[in-house]
Amino acid sequence: MALRLYNTLSRTIELLTPLVPQHISLYACGPTVYGPAHIGNFRTYLFVDTLLRSLEREGYTVDYIQNITDVGHLVGDSEDGEDKVKQAAQKEQLSSDAIVCHYSSLFYEDSAKLNIIPPRLWVKASEHISDQIAFIQKLEKRGFVYQTSDGLYFDTSKLTDYGKLTNENRSQLKEGARVEVNKEKHSPTDFALWKFSKEPGVREMEWESPWGVGFPGWHIECSAMSTKYLGEHFDIHAGGTDLIPIHHTNEIAQNEGCFGHPSVGYWMHSEFLLVDGHKMSKSFANTYTIADIEERGFNPLAFRYLTLNTHYRQKQNFTWESLEAAQHALERMQTIARSLFTEKNIELPPNLKEDISSTWQDDLNMSLLLAKTWELLKNNTLDPQTKKAVLVYADLVLGLTLFAPPEDIPDEILTLVRRRNEARDLGNFEESDRLREEIRSRGYDLKDTKTGPGLTRQRSSTDYPPSA
Repeated sequence: MALRLYNTLSRTIELLTPLVPQHISLYACGPTVYGPAHIGNFRTYLFVDTLLRSLEREGYTVDYIQNITDVGHLVGDSEDGEDKVKQAAQKEQLSSDAIVCHYSSLFYEDSAKLNIIPPRLWVKASEHISDQIAFIQKLEKRGFVYQTSDGLYFDTSKLTDYGKLTNENRSQLKEGARVEVNKEKHSPTDFALWKFSKEPGVREMEWESPWGVGFPGWHIECSAMSTKYLGEHFDIHAGGTDLIPIHHTNEIAQNEGCFGHPSVGYWMHSEFLLVDGHKMSKSFANTYTIADIEERGFNPLAFRYLTLNTHYRQKQNFTWESLEAAQHALERMQTIARSLFTEKNIELPPNLKEDISSTWQDDLNMSLLLAKTWELLKNNTLDPQTKKAVLVYADLVLGLTLFAPPEDIPDEILTLVRRRNEARDLGNFEESDRLREEIRSRGYDLKDTKTGPGLTRQRSSTDYPPSA
């Protein structure tokens, strides 16, 4: 069975057919680094990570690029150049460069805590201004650009199918729903490519251009950088569903205006993460971050486990209770993995490998992958070596680092576990029981469960925080 993925543009599940056999070019929209990425953002980045892992399991070599928006989103096309990076800098009384450096580093750290595989390149908008200017010049030569008093705009009337990603026609797109009203614009859907600085020298982030001192619009960076590194034809463009009606719609317009043909084979989007049934927003005070998760005593990988329980194209509701359940399930799976840590490695039987891989081949069905993994772990007919092989193979896509060396368990304890398991497998139950008691006397409990031996550290009163 080959990998089948949902294409937002065609609104169908399609068989993946790359431009180059066994090679995938992948571009994903990354963060705007004016503040910490919240868990809603990270649901999207985790979706992209499972996509990457699934592609690699299917034998593809993946050239993966992700952008870092360090110039800032324009608040509105008719504004005087305010952007989110500058606003954050003013609020925190720091330079824009300091804001970008701090929140970029935080994003990298949080991504690592979630075991997100980094792209081949993180490409920064500020380091590709000349590429963005060159892209606009190509659009200008092809007749898609006009100038107003505040900048250069893309003329969407030149594209008969503008808005096709949203399945809306131009008459359904109202001015103000996308950008602020600008009376000089030819059409409500036209969008900024380059904005003029009202007073050159006042902004920290502005550049010389053939049209005057200014700064790029939001959408042009992804068109310029994705095609610079992946070419004017590439396989997959991924991001969150919130990017469909504006950012990705305008990327498509820019690319097709510049090259005269579609650039992307498959558009893929993950749905929103709700919190307690509400959309994430400052007004609800629910824009939780990875730091918030850790401050409440949760492992960031518990959030990764939680996101795996809902298909990426379905809205997911986050609650602290659901995160607690996810942490318990993760710890249970980690316990099983630890009990198998010293078991010898075997190749997973082909029938089981096919059974497991069919889950991600079906449009990245991670919840089914989790269910299938638990089903096999509870199968009493499978020996510990096969169960370990199941976990090793499934975790290549789950990304839960189940077989990372257990740093908190001493090597001598793991040696005792291995010897005990060997004695049990040989039917030497007297020696097996003796070794289990020795393990217990050293502060660890070893229990046999339906899913295999489970090793846990005994807790003492010092392990718990004092009562309030």
